[in-house]
Amino acid sequence: MEELIYNQFQIPKEQWRYGLRSSAATGCGWIATHNALRLMDLPSEPEQLIREYARQLPLIHGNAGTSLFGVYRFFQKRGFSVELTLRRKKFDEAVKGATVAILFYRWRRKWKFGAHFVTLHHTEEGFIGYNTYRTSTGPDHYGASLDLFLKRRKYFGCVLMTIQKPEETV
Repeated sequence: MEELIYNQFQIPKEQWRYGLRSSAATGCGWIATHNALRLMDLPSEPEQLIREYARQLPLIHGNAGTSLFGVYRFFQKRGFSVELTLRRKKFDEAVKGATVAILFYRWRRKWKFGAHFVTLHHTEEGFIGYNTYRTSTGPDHYGASLDLFLKRRKYFGCVLMTIQKPEETV
């Protein structure tokens, strides 16, 4: 698959199973990795990503999603420069200096809690994200401030992973 994945909920339930669940339910981590690789014009094979992430947590096998540090290690092992930023107020500048970024955040709606990974980058139009909403059909425009976008959506527990493409692949 050579294109970006804009909406994990459009993946057929039997395609790219992630543990006992579908990628539509728990695949945002490998999808963020896939989208980051594709935004850097690098190859990505969903089946390989799923296998690698499922092996990282052998007792869970993707059933509870992907570990933040699993995504970090994936890129680091392959020679990418990867940095984590924990302060939301520093996210805007961090993304502007990166090739691509992956954002992890937690959300809450009434009594339901969840977490999600999205891939994003900065353009002249502002911050653009991929696989953000259940209704996404293309790139999602976050506006001029990532901090403001996250604040408006009431996302919390945010961690930004900025990724620089290795020199040998440039």
